[in-house]
Amino acid sequence: MHLGAGAFQRAHQALYTEEAIAISGETDWGILAVTGRSDRVLHDLGPQDGLYGILERRADDNRLSVVGAIRAVASPTTSSLQIARVIAKPTTRIITMTVTEKGYAGAAHGTVDLTLPTIEHDIRVILDELAGRSTDAPSRTAPGLLLRGLFHRFSTTALPITVLSCDNLGDNGAVTRRMLRSLISEAHDEAARRDLAGAADRVARFQEWIASSVRFPSTMVDRIVPATSREDREIAERLVGMRDDALVVAEPFRQWIIEDDFAGPRPAWEAVGVTMTTCVAPYERAKLRILNAVHSVLAYLGALRGYATIRDAVADPLLVSAVTRMVDADIIPTLVAPPGMELARYRDSVLKRFANPALAHTTQQIAMDGSQKIPQRLLETAVDRVRSGDIPRELAFGVAAWIVFIASTSDRDGPALRDPLAEELQRAIGSSASLRGDPRAAADRLVRNAAIFPETLRASAPFREAVAERIPDVMALRAEPSDSSWTASRERPQSKGEQGQ
Repeated sequence: MHLGAGAFQRAHQALYTEEAIAISGETDWGILAVTGRSDRVLHDLGPQDGLYGILERRADDNRLSVVGAIRAVASPTTSSLQIARVIAKPTTRIITMTVTEKGYAGAAHGTVDLTLPTIEHDIRVILDELAGRSTDAPSRTAPGLLLRGLFHRFSTTALPITVLSCDNLGDNGAVTRRMLRSLISEAHDEAARRDLAGAADRVARFQEWIASSVRFPSTMVDRIVPATSREDREIAERLVGMRDDALVVAEPFRQWIIEDDFAGPRPAWEAVGVTMTTCVAPYERAKLRILNAVHSVLAYLGALRGYATIRDAVADPLLVSAVTRMVDADIIPTLVAPPGMELARYRDSVLKRFANPALAHTTQQIAMDGSQKIPQRLLETAVDRVRSGDIPRELAFGVAAWIVFIASTSDRDGPALRDPLAEELQRAIGSSASLRGDPRAAADRLVRNAAIFPETLRASAPFREAVAERIPDVMALRAEPSDSSWTASRERPQSKGEQGQ
């Protein structure tokens, strides 16, 4: 079962599973794809019997393959109880997840936000289950649905199972385990408060079962999967002779590193290029701190320069120089290279992948949800630098890019800020005019936000000062001096630097 079925899962985990089935002949494997916030996948894949195409966009040609590993699609909105019962079935061996950073309800930063109305609702549903009252009420979060399904499994077969996070989070297996423990603990406390007969004891036994029978391997996933465009659909239709409403687009490159710690059988992923290892950490740290950090900073700077796509941003020598300095000065010194990886070459390969002219990953798409992404992509690295006695001025530049981007969304004609903390962020930063007038105050207000910034950075006056000092540097890179002109379209710069990228 996969929770959070979307374009990335179809271009990555489902494809690897399809290929593993083909090469091993183990045709009893298949995926139940559970939708996330939108039911569009259900409507697109359902009429196509789960079949869809992956269009690999290359500079010189395009390749299309058809995937059939998804055997069924379900929506939590209408089928949460049925999904929970499928998790309980003995034939369900693995639950994979791509629910984005914010899907972990704050666990990525330390603790689940139990005040979220959706989390409170899902805990009430779990309490009904504990009391023996199965309900058709939908689970409203991926954590709630996962916990509900695991409780059904515990209550029936109690067979071991593996939960495999495929999201861009450091040590994502441990994050997933921490998320579930937090929800179970809250359910236990609420059951005790309500004096539900036997419920607290039942939760305690459930906790013990999860500790002994559920595995949470960590993973690192990597593939650029932009939104599918009309042009992509037309290309695919010419290649296969029919329309594909569930088409996904991807770059040729792909990578999957998995900690080999499973509770039972798994597809033969290693036979199709997946790296099984005892330690994922060096791979995921390099990817999060180089690829994902550069992706985010390029998105902020690119949007401010007026570029619609990442490929346009990476064609700008000024932006490439800025992110290269960030990687070399403040990121590589915090990393230990995984086996077979040379970090400077990896940096260059990342920029080359971003420059693929056939891909159109929009700056606005990558810039969304910064409050959920920045902690893993920039701030954890900055903490390491501060603790080593250094002032990470280039990482401070990356944070400043985020701040200026937030300010631009408050300007006249600016786009909406797509972030769970949008209102809070915009209040802290204000418009570009107010930011220009007092960058230190804005930087101080944001960096002191405990929901985003670790204590080490909040307590570091030199880091806060470095962020404030870099804000004018970022503002100098904007498309025009006026507060609203950053949205203007710009042609890609023609320069020798572009040819080199």
